[in-house]
This record gives sequence, C-alpha cells and structure tokens, in this order.
Amino acid sequence: LVLCCFECLHCAATLPEAGRLWLSTQCFRTPFLLHLLIIISSFVCVSPQERMPQTPPFAAMFDSSSYNRNLYQSKEDSCGGLYYHDNNLLSGSLEALIQHLVPNVDYYPDRTYIFTFLLSSRLFMHPYELMAKVCHLCIEQQRLSEPVLDKNRIRKIAPKILQLLAEWTETFPYDFRDERMMRNLKELAQRIASGDEMYRKNVQQLLQNLLRKLATVSQYEEVLAKINATSTDRLTVLKTKPQSIQRDIITVCNDPYTLAQQLTHIELERLNYIGPEEFVQAFVQKDPLDNDKGCYGDRKKTRNLEAYVEWFNRLSYLVATEICMPVKKKHRARVIEYFIDVARECFNIGNFNSLMAIISGMNMSPVSRLKKTWAKVKTAKFDILEHQMDPSSNFYNYRTALRGAAQRSLTAHSNREKIVIPFFSLLIKDIYFLNEGCANRLPNGHINFEKFWELAKQVSEFMTWKQVECPFERDRKILQYLLTIPVFSDDALYLASYESESPENHIEKDRWKTLR
Repeated sequence: LVLCCFECLHCAATLPEAGRLWLSTQCFRTPFLLHLLIIISSFVCVSPQERMPQTPPFAAMFDSSSYNRNLYQSKEDSCGGLYYHDNNLLSGSLEALIQHLVPNVDYYPDRTYIFTFLLSSRLFMHPYELMAKVCHLCIEQQRLSEPVLDKNRIRKIAPKILQLLAEWTETFPYDFRDERMMRNLKELAQRIASGDEMYRKNVQQLLQNLLRKLATVSQYEEVLAKINATSTDRLTVLKTKPQSIQRDIITVCNDPYTLAQQLTHIELERLNYIGPEEFVQAFVQKDPLDNDKGCYGDRKKTRNLEAYVEWFNRLSYLVATEICMPVKKKHRARVIEYFIDVARECFNIGNFNSLMAIISGMNMSPVSRLKKTWAKVKTAKFDILEHQMDPSSNFYNYRTALRGAAQRSLTAHSNREKIVIPFFSLLIKDIYFLNEGCANRLPNGHINFEKFWELAKQVSEFMTWKQVECPFERDRKILQYLLTIPVFSDDALYLASYESESPENHIEKDRWKTLR
C-alpha cells in the first residue's frame, strides 16, 4: 500500500523540471501558489507500527514511533467479520467494526480503536446513524429495555458504556450539535441512570460537560463572525483617513518578540477549536457501496478548519499591507526588518504557521518588487528563515525542524517548550494524500482499517499539539489590531507598491493605469 508520509519525495512527476523549479521559487509570491505547491507533493511508504499500552493518554496514544493495533482478537486470523494478520487488525465489515466498538461485561475496546473508528466511520455513515446502532446494540445485548433491570448486571456494564460515551463526547463533541445524536445519547444515558441511582450523577456530569463544550464553540463562532464583519479593504480606509494619523503595527507593538507571542495566542486558540473529524470531512466522498447517501455536505457542523486557513491568508496579507503602506523607503525597510525578527521568534517558539504566513506575505509580488526598499534591508536572517521553510524536497528542512520541536515538546518541563504549531496547509496536504493514497474499502467490501490506523496516527499528533495552553500574557490591544485591522486586497497592494516604487516595465505600467 502506498501511503503519504513526511520522510521522502517522489513528487510532482507530472511537471517538467523547469516547471518544478519555477514553482519552487515562486511559491511564496501568493498564498494561492503556496497552497498549489503543497497539493502537488509526494506519495511515500509508511512503515508498520508496534503495540502501545492499553488506554494511554492522548499524548502517548499514537506516539511518533508506535501505536496500538492489537485488539482482543481470537487465535484465528479471521473472526466475526474482522481480519487480523500478525496480531494486527487490518480490515473488517462495517457491522463487525461497529460491534467491536460496543463494550460488554467482559470487554472494553482499546482507546486507540475507539478514536480510530469514530474518526474514520464518518466516511461510511452519519455519526447519528452510528450512535443509533451503538445504542441499539447496548440496549439489546445488555437487556436495558426490560421493565425491571438486573442491578448486578447494570453495575458491571454501566461504567463501560458511560466511559465509551464520555470518550465520544470529549473527543468528538461537535457530533452532538446534531439533535439526533443528543436524543440517542440522552436515551441511553437515561436507561443506565434509571437502572441504578448511583450512576445518575455520572450521567448528569457527562451531559453538563458536553453542553459546556458546545456552548463554548458557539460563543467562539460568534466572536469570529464579529471579527470578520469588522475587517474591510484598507484601501477605502486610506482614502478617507490621512496616512499621517494611521496606525501601523510598529506603533501598536514595537517589540517583535511580543508580537510573535501574541500571534502564538491566536494560533493556539484557533487550533484548539478544530475537531479531529474536520480533517476527514474536508475530503470525504460518497461511499461507493451506499446508493442512498450523497456527499457529506449535510454532515458538516463546524468550519473551524477553514477559519484557521483564512487566518493564515489574513496574516500574509497583513504583513504585505504593513510593508507597502509607508510612503518613505526607510520606513518600509524598517517594517521588513521588524517582521524578519517576528518570524525568527516564531521559529524559536515553534510557531511554524505564523512563520510561514509572514514569509509568504514578504514574498508576495507587490512586496518583492520593491527593489530599492529591499536594498536597504539586511537580509541575512531572512535568507536563513527562507532556507528553513524551503519547499524543495517536500519541505525537508521544515519537517526536520518540526520533528525537533515535537521531540522538545515530549520532554518539555514548561508550556513554552510544549508549543508545536505546524504549517497547517502542509498538514492538511499530508492527511489529504494519506486519504487519497489507497482505497477506503478492499475488493471484498471490507473497510481498509490498515489505512485508518495511519490516518488516526497523524490526526492524534495534531490533537496533542492543539491542547497546549499558551504561556504568554495576552495583550488585548495587539490582538485586536491583528484580528480586526483592515488589510489591502491584491489590487490595493499593487497600487500601493506602484505608488512607492514606480512601475518598471510595460506590464506593470498598464496594470498601474488600470488600478488608478
């Protein structure tokens, strides 16, 4: 099986060498080209993995070298619709995999299996359909529908069912924005609570925690909507407000280290709200064995992933705007050097997403064409940063730095050392190619679970990184500026660039006339 991973490159085979070289040198000019370069990256092989301890915490559930695929199998290679090889679960029918998720008196599924199946099952069925099947199996197999319940039996099975529901609501809370999910959850929880009073408090706590999470994400979405509503094209602002009284980033925050810390605040907050299922839902297609269901459009309950990508683009355009805005050449050079220092501190912190957004903004054409301005800039530090984020060899230098940051995080003694904020568009690309690299189903109709172990491994690493609390003090004034100050559009950037340094050729002159 050919799968996507970080280590080596067999990429862009359809592009001629000249095309690949051009794209590598041009990729930072606009966020669009940067994403285009990422999409044509590599397919590589993924090595087999080993067993992990039972029910580990998220940080260790799928570590960088191993994860658990040994799941209570019988001695036979094939049992109950599940297929194993060398003690590893490789495939199974959808019904058998659902049954494998449901606990009983003598069995509780491994946490790695719970996460992997809940993540990947949405490629084949709606979460509410899975919840309905799980509830039905629990009620039927444990005879929870009987008028008088056996309390001894309830005390053996109830903790396991509640634990499964707790893991589902904790890790995939956005599934429960669907009223059908909440209805099934409450029904099963109520049956358990009515069977024995000692579990009523546990059920109430589970539901309260879930409702708190859902309320928090709703508030976050409202805040995002307000922020987006206040961000307009800065060109209209410039026409009505003299430049002499306009604020700029250095006026608001003259310390590049502080700005890097505030950028990290924004990154970690937005990462925290991305659900693991959003990676799967971004690429889902219709299940070929299901004639009744269309695509996943009606299943999507959040857009936190898209909002985070939009933040990257906003930061790139903010950087370009701040550089193109000043009238004087020395002021533009000062802003460039300021952002170089911000980017370097982002690298030191482990905030690779802000680092790449800054580099992308500084390499956009309206900025890079300012030759007289760049002549006044000491670019040695910038050259080092560009080398670290060089897209050649499938971002080899960046991936090396990311592994170093991830290793530092594992042995960290403080939250600052735990910070790992990946270049997000590349992470999405890796997961995309992993998903596209081989089929969801095998020729016999079984679910290709080998593939989904690898998918869950990559997503779980992200889950560990997004849970880190930002150790830096918040500065509301700086955060407000970064999130709401209007930025130039593409046309406005070019116009400001031509006003600062005159067009040099006929193409630029024609464009300048059109823009004016």
